[in-house]
Amino acid sequence: MTYFTMRTLPKNWITEGLIDFEYKKYQLLAYLQSAEKEFKAVKLYPTLSDLIEHHRTLEELESGKTELKNLFPKSLNGIDLQQAQLHYEPKVQDGCVMEEIAQITAFALPKIQHQIAEGKVIYDFVEDQVEFEPVGLLPIYNREGYIFLTRERQSEVHAFRYKSNFIQLAGEKFRSVAFWLVGIFQRSIVLTLEKLKLHLIQEIKELPNPATWRMHSPHQFPIEETLIPVGKRLLLQQVNE
Repeated sequence: MTYFTMRTLPKNWITEGLIDFEYKKYQLLAYLQSAEKEFKAVKLYPTLSDLIEHHRTLEELESGKTELKNLFPKSLNGIDLQQAQLHYEPKVQDGCVMEEIAQITAFALPKIQHQIAEGKVIYDFVEDQVEFEPVGLLPIYNREGYIFLTRERQSEVHAFRYKSNFIQLAGEKFRSVAFWLVGIFQRSIVLTLEKLKLHLIQEIKELPNPATWRMHSPHQFPIEETLIPVGKRLLLQQVNE
């Protein structure tokens, strides 16, 4: 049996390539092994969100919300010139293949669910450890501003600008938030977080009275893969409608 090393799993992995239970099983297990390594390094994203998306797809497939034929690669079988449309058909329609996929789905769902549960435990631990508080007085309008990210025994301050918006999905409104790095500064007796805030106000004129937050981690958690995603969630809990 050939073993895999996989950091990512294609969206339609279950219907792509060789559809064989043993092959797909080891493909999945290799991916979950990589996910386990990421979690042990306290690297949550994008692994956790990918796992949740894979689980959702498989659940919808199992419950019939997603038709299996829509996941298969398709081949062109006709052209309607009058309607200017292309007609496709699935390349695979064999009953034995469907049985293999059902077996793969039944095997994969609890495995992925277990991995998601591990990731959520780590996420909750990180979120509980992180301190999140305002720097100075907060303005009424706080949908834009700055996040100062600090970590224990580190003098570096990662300064991020943020902006929160609403997005429309399936007829519902959701709030999202974007971060982008403004700069990395060295905190000192001279350069406090309050003075850094004043410095940014002077440098970036379009935010004369920005909402500013300090996010502090007592541990050396990864910034990109863990602290920023956790920080976005903590920030969304504070942003006004």
